[in-house]
Amino acid sequence: MAFPEIFKALSDPVRRDILVMLKKGKMSAGEIAGCFNLTNATVSYHLNQLKKADLIVESKYKNFVYYEINLSVFEDIIVWFSQFGGDKNEK
Repeated sequence: MAFPEIFKALSDPVRRDILVMLKKGKMSAGEIAGCFNLTNATVSYHLNQLKKADLIVESKYKNFVYYEINLSVFEDIIVWFSQFGGDKNEK
């Protein structure tokens, strides 16, 4: 897991919004772009950053590209963060 790429991808509010949208299920690039007041090229850049961080995966069907969340990366992040929770029995 490449934490620098993951945290860089998560640092942008547009990319976080895309992830929240994808929480509901798979969406095409056009559907995602239609939710923002951004150029298609800008949305494509954000999708590529999320893909580079392995936070989303793409699949192609005919002339469409669909994106969905890669939940395994989020599970790995949660496990990694949980190590900082400490032991409640420690004093």
